[in-house]
Amino acid sequence: MKVRQIMDSIIYTGSNDLETLEIGEITCDSRRVMPGMAFVCVKGGKMDGHDHAAEAVNRGAAVVVAEHDVGLECQLVVENTRHAYAVMCANFYGNPSRKLKLIGVTGTNGKTTITNLLKHILEYAGYRVGLIGTIQNEIDDMALPAKYTTPDPAQLHALFARMAAAKCDYVVMEVSSHALDQDRVAGCQFEAAVFTNLTQDHLDYHGTMENYFQAKKKLFSLCKVGIINYDDPYGRRIMEEAPCPIRSFSVSDDVAEYTAKNITISEKGSRFAFLGTGIIARIDFPMPGMFSVSNAMAAAACAVSVGIPLDKAAVALNSCPGVCGRTQILKTDTPFTVIDDYAHTPDAIEKILAAVREFASGRIMILFGCAGNRDGRKRPLMAAAAAKGADFVILTSDNPRSEDPVKIIQEALPGFEGFETPYVVIPDRYQAIRWALENAKEGDVLLLAGKGHEDYQVLDYGTIWFDERHVVQELLEKIRTEGKKAVLPPQPEK
Repeated sequence: MKVRQIMDSIIYTGSNDLETLEIGEITCDSRRVMPGMAFVCVKGGKMDGHDHAAEAVNRGAAVVVAEHDVGLECQLVVENTRHAYAVMCANFYGNPSRKLKLIGVTGTNGKTTITNLLKHILEYAGYRVGLIGTIQNEIDDMALPAKYTTPDPAQLHALFARMAAAKCDYVVMEVSSHALDQDRVAGCQFEAAVFTNLTQDHLDYHGTMENYFQAKKKLFSLCKVGIINYDDPYGRRIMEEAPCPIRSFSVSDDVAEYTAKNITISEKGSRFAFLGTGIIARIDFPMPGMFSVSNAMAAAACAVSVGIPLDKAAVALNSCPGVCGRTQILKTDTPFTVIDDYAHTPDAIEKILAAVREFASGRIMILFGCAGNRDGRKRPLMAAAAAKGADFVILTSDNPRSEDPVKIIQEALPGFEGFETPYVVIPDRYQAIRWALENAKEGDVLLLAGKGHEDYQVLDYGTIWFDERHVVQELLEKIRTEGKKAVLPPQPEK
């Protein structure tokens, strides 16, 4: 494709001679440059692509797109390279998103559940649907691995092109705050966008909650209608500030356009009535907790906003099998219940424990850790949420990455101050799960929080396989055959 076609709708300055050059691919990674490619200089948190422009030319880049003069004859200068990169990638792949109806979901918690519910509803309504998200990407019924919640623009538009070629009607996608801040979805037009909630997360990247909010809010300048959680204060801010039409939902407040009534929560799921002006549907949904009701409300409200009849959306929700790693009750053949969930923020831990409390007959035990190389400020807040909502806490590791797991745990420990909730510290997550399984009693609920759908753990020496659903089965078999209990490591002074 010629440079002038790739740069369509982008304002730039540079030699007109470059416009007729043929470009074979686009990248913002100088290490991937090969002859005939376009290199876009993007400034990141640690590195600036402008510093590698000359290196890209030496590798064969035919054109370099930058935000300022980098001293190259083959340069084109634009105002914002991140925005230009997204539009260039869209142009390069023939703007495939225009052939699809996009639905975006953003917020701290609930994105994965809501996108999967929407895919299920749309497929029940007879549409072919693509999905882009945290667990995996899907083209109709074909699953593809996902590295990021929202892919890099080159990968994103390549994926859109495959979905368009597969005759998908809709694409339902998680849109992360990082993606919005970095303009990865610039140029995309969404039929509808859903806002779930905003609680402390990713402040290692955004710095402040206001920056985090402003990143999320960007999605509502790219959509035809916003579906907003009225129960969240940031949701109410979006309702006031977003330029698009708004439809709101709530699990408790009649001010919202759609409201849940007659809510019943059990270990089998959630039952409620979905009410709107002149419409009502009974929903019996196989995921427990008030947050699950909110997620189901969001999916149903969004489906209605894009033209799916409510009765059809309700039948689809009632037949949904649930979502992997999201309040997932594991089959263990034990006198206690084991639940696997992705809760990895203070708010998510608080909400999942509140959900479990509604049906637990015995103790609630929570096993969790805090991620390494991420916002350390939320570590004691996660511990406090666990101590407040559970009857017993096992503090362990999540993905420590290059950080010392013991240091991460020590930074979480102050969160237990002021609570009488008993806890133990076991840094090795495998041994922590074993100890928890050996010490759970009849009627207890053991909540494994933080990993959810993930089948790996990231340690300082690399990534290892660690699928908790399989780990639990393996450990239960060991416990049955070996008959000996794990020994607690030395505990920190309390």
